[in-house]
Amino acid sequence: MDMDTATISEADERALLDSIDRWLVKKVAPVADRFEQADEYPHELVADMCEMGLFGALIEPEYGGLGLSALTYARIVARISEEWMSLTGFFNSHLMMALIVQKFGTQRQKEHWLPRFATGELRGGLGLTEADAGTDLQGIRVVAKRDGDQYRVNGAKLWITNALEGDILALLVKTDPDAQPRHRGMTMLIVPTRDMETRAELPGVKRGRKLPKLGYRGIDTGEIAFDDYVCDADLSLVGGKEGEGFLMATGGLEIGRVNVAARGVGIARRALKESVSYAQIRKTMGKPIAEHQAIQLKLGEMAAKTRAAELLVEDAARAYDRGGRVDLEAGMAKWFATETAFEVATEAMRIFGANGYSKEYPIERLYRDAPLLIIGEGTNEMQRIIIARRLIARNPV
Repeated sequence: MDMDTATISEADERALLDSIDRWLVKKVAPVADRFEQADEYPHELVADMCEMGLFGALIEPEYGGLGLSALTYARIVARISEEWMSLTGFFNSHLMMALIVQKFGTQRQKEHWLPRFATGELRGGLGLTEADAGTDLQGIRVVAKRDGDQYRVNGAKLWITNALEGDILALLVKTDPDAQPRHRGMTMLIVPTRDMETRAELPGVKRGRKLPKLGYRGIDTGEIAFDDYVCDADLSLVGGKEGEGFLMATGGLEIGRVNVAARGVGIARRALKESVSYAQIRKTMGKPIAEHQAIQLKLGEMAAKTRAAELLVEDAARAYDRGGRVDLEAGMAKWFATETAFEVATEAMRIFGANGYSKEYPIERLYRDAPLLIIGEGTNEMQRIIIARRLIARNPV
């Protein structure tokens, strides 16, 4: 594959997607249920994703990444989510961290961190959420104080992907807790949590529990705290500037919302595919349930909404690739695709009946995974507010 440019040809994209499809059939499908039900970290599958370059999917080729477009990336995420959504979280959270460095970092920071991020040598995520700060990021309380050429960090983060097995975080902190408005006191730091050579825990890092969850299992969503943790200011202070962390965090969330929307597409597709197949096999009253009008009504609506979600995600990804603000497009895709995932998974369970409630079929996992998408990367209530505000801003009277 020619990676000299930041985009790939249609033929190369097909080849990449085909290779991922083969991996999903050969390596993921046979073990996904076992890892998911045991809530066990899939070390071998994560290593496979490193080898395929997925941890560098959106990182520029000059730093060793694949330099894929957001459109190709969204298609990858949707395909993997059809088989096991949790796998997409490992590299998406990591790439949100990497894009913050790529978009806002100093040249030294890019050269130091991005090649290690691209290979998956250093894997990490985004440290935003706290016990009292989720969608309202300005409510964070983790504090970092400048001490010469270092920062000293104190506080705890929650609901962090790659918190336990990961090596590094893009950490949103308060460097001026008294600033008004609050976002002016927020700063983004890149903070290693392990020694890059020995992988030993760094002083001041305290990893908490792995959070038990309804769905999205196997991935290490957890707590991580910092107690007088010290990091190098030159390498850690993104862009060399304090007070711009809120902008960096919200900028990183745009690709996160495209990702979550693409996950919704994957879940809806799989639920629809399973339902269409099952409806032709399961019989009631002497004929396949696919011949009953009640089931046909469900399948028709499921199919139309799934296709509409696909198109909205493609629209958002193309807008992202063009550059500029995409909170309107990403918000619409995130809201519609994730609500569709939940609706289609729910209708699939109705079509499957008791079998949909059984762990012997994939429907119950899709049904458990879908609600996360409605909540994560900004609640869908907030997405609708963002859509309306941007719509008005773009169309003043």
